[in-house]
Amino acid sequence: MPTLPRLVAFDLDDTLAPSKSALDPTMIDLLVKLLNVTEVCVISGGQFGQFQAQIINNLPGISAEALARLHLMPTCGTQYYRADAQGWAQVYAENLSDDQKATALEAVEQTARRLGYWENDTWGPILEDRGSQITFSALGQAAPVAAKIAWDPSGEKKNTLREAVQALLPDLEVRSGGSTSVDITRQGIDKAYGMKRLAELTGVDLDDMLFVGDRLDENGNDYPVKALGVECIAVEGWPDTAALLEDLIPRYVTV
Repeated sequence: MPTLPRLVAFDLDDTLAPSKSALDPTMIDLLVKLLNVTEVCVISGGQFGQFQAQIINNLPGISAEALARLHLMPTCGTQYYRADAQGWAQVYAENLSDDQKATALEAVEQTARRLGYWENDTWGPILEDRGSQITFSALGQAAPVAAKIAWDPSGEKKNTLREAVQALLPDLEVRSGGSTSVDITRQGIDKAYGMKRLAELTGVDLDDMLFVGDRLDENGNDYPVKALGVECIAVEGWPDTAALLEDLIPRYVTV
């Protein structure tokens, strides 16, 4: 970017940390340093509890001023949280109705079974109601990274499932999520929606933001941010993100 971004936004899994894992101490240190100099957002498909386990619970002795610069957007930006004196407060949630949830759950389960993608041996539930998002995780929420990669190395299964479920749910948004997941939200609610709401609520223009993610390909859940026109940098894992921040953070100090 020709000028330093006023806000840096990140995907979570495979961008700041391995899937469903806590941040590496190196990344924690870099994230705290970045929060000391600019606004930071994390926007990912996981629910708020995942953000707590992977990020919040691992931030050591961070100042209130720095924490106030952290914006958390779980479930692909369908929810938004900010820190206050009492802890973390929900600013908004674009929740699905009970009927929408029931329809989505039925559609994704029936389609996965028909396609032969419904597994019997999993690491936790396959289906999860996250309030504003229904998530299908082929191997369960707690599946190890190696098992996820082996299940769908090309992404063909996940994309086939997404397309089939979308055809059944024309009034909802069905997107590829993580390596083995499909996310269902209200129509038009994706990471681009979250970034636009973030711009409205913070006063930081989209042109002054930088987004970092591992799924910026057309089938990835980070792609809507790229299509929105936000400056984006693609990474293949948290070490790439760490290298990026090691270069970016000192530039703030010298301005």
